[in-house]
Amino acid sequence: MGKPQTATKNKWNAKTYDQLRVNVKKGERDKIKAYAESKGLSLNAYINKLIADDMNKAGD
Repeated sequence: MGKPQTATKNKWNAKTYDQLRVNVKKGERDKIKAYAESKGLSLNAYINKLIADDMNKAGD
């Protein structure tokens, strides 16, 4: 992907999404990512699902 495409994608992402930073101990990221992929999800989708599920549960 060239610079213009990357710049366009970054601009769209900045306008469309908020970003959260999550810190985990060294090596944990790979374990979490592998687990998410075993569930058929990306790491991002897995974290978003966990948050949504927890928030829905809290609303009960």
